[in-house]
Amino acid sequence: MAPSSPNGGSAGQVLYSDNLKGFLLAVLSSAFIGASFIIKKKGLKRAGAAGVRASGGGYGYLLQPLWWVGMVTMIVGEIANFVAYIFAPAVLVTPLGALSIIVSAVLAHFILNEKLQRMGILGCVLCIVGSTIIVLHAPEEKSPSSVEEIWTLATQPAFLLYTASAIAVVLVLTLHCAPRYGQTNIMIYLGICSVIGSLTVMSIKAIGIAIKLTLEGYSQVAYFQTWVFAMIAITCILTQLNYLNMALDTFNTAIVSPIYYAMFTVLTILASAIMFKDWSGQSAGSIASELCGLITVLSGTTVLHSTREPDSLPNAELYLPLSPKISWHIQSSGDLWKHKDENGPPPDIFTVIRPDYFS
Repeated sequence: MAPSSPNGGSAGQVLYSDNLKGFLLAVLSSAFIGASFIIKKKGLKRAGAAGVRASGGGYGYLLQPLWWVGMVTMIVGEIANFVAYIFAPAVLVTPLGALSIIVSAVLAHFILNEKLQRMGILGCVLCIVGSTIIVLHAPEEKSPSSVEEIWTLATQPAFLLYTASAIAVVLVLTLHCAPRYGQTNIMIYLGICSVIGSLTVMSIKAIGIAIKLTLEGYSQVAYFQTWVFAMIAITCILTQLNYLNMALDTFNTAIVSPIYYAMFTVLTILASAIMFKDWSGQSAGSIASELCGLITVLSGTTVLHSTREPDSLPNAELYLPLSPKISWHIQSSGDLWKHKDENGPPPDIFTVIRPDYFS
């Protein structure tokens, strides 16, 4: 006979109920997060029309109510995702995060008129399938029992090397690549977000454990490690938001969302494996499955990047004066008159009007 729960139901029924709650919360989280991409981009467009765009270093979107609606929507989705992990295992919750890609792509297609081509749809499917394979074959994570234990894991040589490498990559992308190639290469902004995001998740896990233990009666407030992780998380989150806004303001939303999800997933799994030694003792079949999933994700990312539609030129570039580019040659009775802007560059468009043209 199955053991009974305090409420009188069996343990199996309680487990089913918890998994159902986790499933519904994960789906709700994906819907909110996917919609937040669209709402935030609408706010970024409005802010850009009134001042300096976020891609140009402007922060006018902070005064745009619609952008804040998108931020609140994303926060609600992240909270729902966090609570989902309390009720259901990660193997159920994490793959459902890929639904946010579908939500954002569909909404962008109808609301922002950002058309998703057939190959783009294939790229989304590849990203979702690959991410799902990685998660389903990922090893079970050993949950630390205290903030001090996480601090010990975070200060081990292997993870310190990963952290130093991540910071170095972010500095190169931020200081060297972003000013030169950020407006044309989508991987720059999203690379910064994804690398920083992998560190964000590690610090958020520490904060989550501290909150859980504190609510259970084992206060973690007095430990300095708790506040160090909190400061790291805040810094990383603010950096992610800044460059994610720049990516959304510069590139097609239907492309930003899946590429960001794929890169973030891969780097987070890598950081978790280094910090928690998840791959230790794993079977060859599971490792091979994870590698196949990684290749699938990278393939989907490549397909999406190669099928990206060129973004529209800013209005200032659409209405350039034409006079320096046009030269008029009017021929009548053997005479030739020529008019051009003497200060402009050599003409590359010629218009010849002959008298017999109108006869």
